[in-house]
Amino acid sequence: MTIDKRISAFNQLAQLFKYITNKTQPASDELITMFEDLDEEIGYALSDAEAYNNWFTKENVFFALDNWAEALTTESLSTWISKYETPKEAKNVGIIMAGNLPLVGFHDLLSVVISGHNALVKTSSKDDKLMLFIIKFLRSLDTEFNTIIQIVERLEGFDAVIATGSNNTARYFEQYFSKVPNIIRKNRTSVAVLNGTESLEDFKALGNDVFRYFGLGCRNITKIYFKSEDQIPTFFENVIEWADIVINHPKYANNYDYNRAIYLLGKDDFLDNNFVLLKKDQNIHSPIAVVNYEIYDDLNTVKSFLAENEDQIQCVVGHDMKDNPNYVEFGKTQTPTLTDYADNIDTLKFLSEI
Repeated sequence: MTIDKRISAFNQLAQLFKYITNKTQPASDELITMFEDLDEEIGYALSDAEAYNNWFTKENVFFALDNWAEALTTESLSTWISKYETPKEAKNVGIIMAGNLPLVGFHDLLSVVISGHNALVKTSSKDDKLMLFIIKFLRSLDTEFNTIIQIVERLEGFDAVIATGSNNTARYFEQYFSKVPNIIRKNRTSVAVLNGTESLEDFKALGNDVFRYFGLGCRNITKIYFKSEDQIPTFFENVIEWADIVINHPKYANNYDYNRAIYLLGKDDFLDNNFVLLKKDQNIHSPIAVVNYEIYDDLNTVKSFLAENEDQIQCVVGHDMKDNPNYVEFGKTQTPTLTDYADNIDTLKFLSEI
């Protein structure tokens, strides 16, 4: 299958995403008919996704679909792939997907397929309903996708591997896949560094960086460096719109109640606004419903610490952090573009060289 055909297929997928979220009508009558015939299947995929993983609320699934719909334009895909050499031979690339967010493994699937290779996909049990629906749709567009994308329970016959997991599973992956080209991803998180010049809009945008997907992603802010304690009430006041969204979710509420009880018993230093706990802690990683924080005096000390721990950090937000390689604007951590690679490893470059 040519690269142009692959681009066209993913662009039709983008139109399907827009149809699902009711943003726009498809570009042709043929697509309208195709999508309408899928209405029942779409409904099952959405309901099953949340039934099997309660974190996958309709709102968060639609947010993910909208973001991908914006990314998968013909122009964006063509520009993205044009910077790399097309492989002379299609290789079989194994993909072990995570499942903490809706479609979190989609970028890897897209990268492998759009670069001209074949994907051997090991889906996560936490995010297989949506992914299998997408793969089935691509196969319906062109039967060649039956060969290009294969669903597997166990990886065999692979020439390269892209695997995402915890720090513990990453050690196993590194050993098991050591004889083939690989990208092995570990736990990461994101931080914000505030300097006191933030607008109210910045704080509101920060709320999206913290609470979108209930804080479960590596691009979610789990640590905030405040310049002054005076900023904390402003933070609380401007993220209040997230209160009902998160605290009314049973799994989030259970984590909130559990962590609050643990901190009270341990006499830990924390602040509580009834839907998130702000804990004074040097750790950049925090549990669900908790954001760690520090008050800093010297910005260079913070920058040095972040540089030393760069292998644990996905995004850094803050007006003074534009020189950081992981810098992202306020409110943009949850809307990555095609070139925002996990762990800052250029997946297409890797795939063009195997």
